Amino acid sequence: MAEIKRGVSLYSFQNDTFTGKMSLEDCIRTCAEFGARGIEVIGEQTFWGWPEVGVDHAKVEEWHRLLKQYDCVPVAHDFMLDYKRYKGREMPFEEQVASVRKDVDFAALLGVKYIRALVSIAPEVLVAAAPYAEEKGIKILIEVHAPLHFDHPWIVRHADAFEKSGSDALGFLPDMGMFLFRFPRVWKAKFERIGVPKNISDYIVKAYEDRVLSEYVILNVREMGGQGPAIAMAETLRHNAAFEPKRMLDYMPRIHNIHGKFYEMDADLTEPSIPYDDIVHVLEKGGYDGYICSEYEGNRWVEDVEEPDSVEQVRRHQEMLKRLIGQPTPAALAA
Repeated sequence: MAEIKRGVSLYSFQNDTFTGKMSLEDCIRTCAEFGARGIEVIGEQTFWGWPEVGVDHAKVEEWHRLLKQYDCVPVAHDFMLDYKRYKGREMPFEEQVASVRKDVDFAALLGVKYIRALVSIAPEVLVAAAPYAEEKGIKILIEVHAPLHFDHPWIVRHADAFEKSGSDALGFLPDMGMFLFRFPRVWKAKFERIGVPKNISDYIVKAYEDRVLSEYVILNVREMGGQGPAIAMAETLRHNAAFEPKRMLDYMPRIHNIHGKFYEMDADLTEPSIPYDDIVHVLEKGGYDGYICSEYEGNRWVEDVEEPDSVEQVRRHQEMLKRLIGQPTPAALAA
């Protein structure tokens, strides 16, 4: 029976790890305490030296020891492909493929089943790397991230290429940020702090809720006298939209991991801007049995005025997921 599982992308704790407030053990232990046994990492964040220098074998051993100690599961490694690293020219095709293979090897070393590919990577590169990924038992998942979506020509091109390849090592990792049904309150507050007049910020939020074409909103903001930060706030509408969760159904056979993006979790355990109830319903309808990995991205919108409480935010997100997928809380079990 298909069962949605709960995990956490350690990207959620980026502020805490950068400042040294949380170690790798702190991160994994925290996830385990929340009952989120799936662990997703970004190599550059979690393992010093990746990919340019290499990773100390002792750190990989520590990773496996901690996962075993806290009864957690390695889910995914989010890799980058720096195909613009050379000034004035793109990285040669074969070098791009070799770079992906390197991350496949690293994923195998970490024991994960999936690697996340940035949406900018050409499908031909992933198709060329697929046979090697198959040998290693790894699936390469292109992240479907706003402003792209499952009906976008670039994603359709990937889907066609994956099907023509015949490889089951290629798939998708939807980011729930593409289902941004409301303008996040933390975004609005940040833009107002950096100088957007309230009448303009109110207009932009209302225009987003009314699904007004972004180009019209940008033009109207200019006519309202908006400059600098106001234009930047209006520009966010070009990169975000309320796409339909049900569009995941047609791609479900190739969806193997999900980024549970969120910007703010209320005390009542709801994400005001992303319809997680609809999302989970669609996933259940599609028979999804992979992980939803909490991915907190509200930190960058509040860190100018307060220290982000990433742990509490992830805890609330996990409690929400627990409720939505029908997992009782410990208190409910005790009752």
